[in-house]
Amino acid sequence: MEDITELYGSLVFNDKIMRTKLPKDVYKTLKKTMRENTPLELDVANVVAVAMKDWAIENGATHYTHWFQPMTGVTAEKHDSFISVTSDAGVIMEFSGKELVKGEPDASSFPSGGLRATFEARGYTAWDPSSYAFIKDGSLYIPTAFCSYAGQALDKKTPLLRSMQAISKHAVRIIKLFGGDAKTVNTTVGCEQEYFLVDKAVYLKRPDLRFCGRTLLGARPSKGQELEDHYFGAIKPRVSAYMKDLEKELWKLGIPCKTKHNEVAPAQHELAPIFETTNIATDHNQLTMETMKTVAERHGLVCLLHEKPFAGVNGSGKHNNWSMSTDAGANLLEPGDTPHENAQFLLFLVAVIKAVDEYADLLRVSVASAGNDHRLGANEAPPAIVSMFVGAELQAVLEAIEKGEPYNGRAKELIEIGATVLPRFPKDTTDRNRTSPFAFTGNKFEFRMPGSAFSVSGFNFVLNTIVAEELSRFADALEKSKDFKKDLAALVKKTIKDHKRVIFNGNNYTEEWTQEAKKRGLNNLRTTPEALPHFADPKNVEVFVRHGVLTEEEIRSRLEILTEGYCATIRIEALTLSDMVRRGAVDFALEYQKLLIKTINGKRAVSAELDTSAEEKLLKKLSVLLKTATEKLEALDEAVVAAGGVADIRKRSEFYRDKVFAAMNSLRCTVDELEMLVPVRYWGYPSYGELLFGV
Repeated sequence: MEDITELYGSLVFNDKIMRTKLPKDVYKTLKKTMRENTPLELDVANVVAVAMKDWAIENGATHYTHWFQPMTGVTAEKHDSFISVTSDAGVIMEFSGKELVKGEPDASSFPSGGLRATFEARGYTAWDPSSYAFIKDGSLYIPTAFCSYAGQALDKKTPLLRSMQAISKHAVRIIKLFGGDAKTVNTTVGCEQEYFLVDKAVYLKRPDLRFCGRTLLGARPSKGQELEDHYFGAIKPRVSAYMKDLEKELWKLGIPCKTKHNEVAPAQHELAPIFETTNIATDHNQLTMETMKTVAERHGLVCLLHEKPFAGVNGSGKHNNWSMSTDAGANLLEPGDTPHENAQFLLFLVAVIKAVDEYADLLRVSVASAGNDHRLGANEAPPAIVSMFVGAELQAVLEAIEKGEPYNGRAKELIEIGATVLPRFPKDTTDRNRTSPFAFTGNKFEFRMPGSAFSVSGFNFVLNTIVAEELSRFADALEKSKDFKKDLAALVKKTIKDHKRVIFNGNNYTEEWTQEAKKRGLNNLRTTPEALPHFADPKNVEVFVRHGVLTEEEIRSRLEILTEGYCATIRIEALTLSDMVRRGAVDFALEYQKLLIKTINGKRAVSAELDTSAEEKLLKKLSVLLKTATEKLEALDEAVVAAGGVADIRKRSEFYRDKVFAAMNSLRCTVDELEMLVPVRYWGYPSYGELLFGV
């Protein structure tokens, strides 16, 4: 067995390697840059570059790449070798600080939302020294930000880094008011990653999975997740082998994957890491998703990260566990044993409550996509109504503060399990609420709305920014205070009173909550076309601009990219479905129809007394469904053509939702009925049973 302590981080230019490879003064300077976001001088970068190159070559690397995260939703990379040609036609291996710090990939074909024209091709990648470089596939990967020639952010990392600076700045101000001396505050994240595994041979026979990542057709199998026997069940040998291989690859890259288990749906699983600083967690999650897919290939499997690959069973999320920690490691969302007496904790808590209430629309925007629309509110994920769960004890604390009454907290109870052989252990003061979009879980918040394929950066830069806004307002008010304790108490009390409407500890799945949320004035932005326009609302533009996270131009470009992405996704799905029905399902049904006609005629040729009623009944039902399917297919094709003629991008997205997507669902219903009539040997697409239970 390999020594995991030696394996872990073996392909990462991490702190341990830097201490051995860099001169002490250079190491200290680089660590200060990583810790305090100070600029790095070129002479220091040159020394780091040489050490990084030498280490990479020692570990088999021949190339380097600036690894960045454009607005495509996946990562991008362009590889250059370390070689430089010498005067005697030989080569040497070189890598300079300039090459480390800045790259220049072609920016013309990446989504820019109108920020860049096609002929304006220049773009820059800038090294992010706060995230460690690593080796993969014989190349040194350098995490970078990506911007245009004019400096506009064209990626997902830049706004995240800006938001981390913003929240750190104002959190430090708050801490100083309480006598603390923190220099920086980092947000930390642990992302639970859900995914499906299917057999590759079966996957390749499904055009919808290959082109869209989800099934567009498929009758439900006789068994799904009803028995709940897959959840936390014994892991099958083939899946276990995959998981072990995956963990090994992730550990090499310094990714602290900790937990693995079967999820609710058949063929669904989960991987969860230990908490890390948000930008590192973002890089690691991107790497995790890439590695999950490549390792699956080795095992004859395909890893599906779509939010809803299969109808009728749970989809996949990426639960974002978020907190704030000082440079000394103190968790600012740790209530302590007496949360009602912990004034600093309460101030940070109500800042988050206020942020979620005032900017619920932004949080909804941050998780909006065509794929996630299938999942939200489907009794497997939180609804589209953004609310918060704080638990019974914190609820009681907040109510006592609002009413100006003393909090009569109860001592921790011991759970009586009823079997004397089992240990007794303290009862948690809060339960877990798996239906809540934004739940406090002890010393962190779990944002459960993000879909499994999302980049971690999007919803976290929104969360960081809106909390930074509330902290800045609190700091502005309290820094002027002449009676800090009195004004602090009044501020906390007022914030609770004004924003308690967003707190809901009950079942978010019920219709009663939907009606109650409406009475409270909470938005229910059910679909992406409803949610996205709020990105550019004046209050939302203002908060991003004020904290230097996004300019108005960058906001509007992202809004266009996201809206175009929604339209493109539905269009690709519609075209794929049309093709699968026209060249697949209809043909399968016609072949079976021929068999039925041949059987009926054959029986009649033998004897007029032979009963053909069963075949005739089947044939009639098949003919009706075929006619209906072809009519619905024509309607879908017409809707797709019509959508292309809608000039306004917002109206086009609504047309795709209301007309094209509706036509797709209608067609699917009919074709799924056909699948239930046509024998397996005639139906050319692998069934849900084969997909969900084939590994």
